[in-house]
Amino acid sequence: MPKSENTAAQPGDWNADIYHVLKSCDVRHMAYVPDAGHSGTIKMFEADNDVSSVVLTTEEEGIPYLAGASLGGERGVLLMQSSGVGNCINMLSLQVNARFPLLMLITMRGDYAEFNQWQNPMGQATEQALKLMGVMTWRADKADDVAELVRGAAKMAFEGDHACAVLLGQRLIGEKEWNK
Repeated sequence: MPKSENTAAQPGDWNADIYHVLKSCDVRHMAYVPDAGHSGTIKMFEADNDVSSVVLTTEEEGIPYLAGASLGGERGVLLMQSSGVGNCINMLSLQVNARFPLLMLITMRGDYAEFNQWQNPMGQATEQALKLMGVMTWRADKADDVAELVRGAAKMAFEGDHACAVLLGQRLIGEKEWNK
């Protein structure tokens, strides 16, 4: 089935807001580890013929992938869950030393009304860990904030060669529940 650009957005659809902001920033690469919180954005990018969507086996693979995209003159984004940030800590040194644009969108777990205790340690440490590695962070807990924060982070990453992350809070993405 051929891919086509998805342009329909519903009011309050923050996944569509992310897609449209990143398209307006000429993002051509999306690297991700599958995640329910990002599923709407992932589907839109996968349906877009102008974007290379790459499924990663582990989150840190996305950092050198985006470095390569940048060397080729193209822009990309890394989508992951907060639990994957711990996997990226050492690889973030690549961005520190090579100074390329790194934009990450991170859905939070272990953040608000978390049912899975295994998500709590990294969820609580995500923002501090990123900041310790020199990543600038912003947090969105309301759908109305997402587009503006992603646009601002993208501008700082792509125009200033910075590492930037927008944390998409659990109150934004919704409480997780055990499927019984």
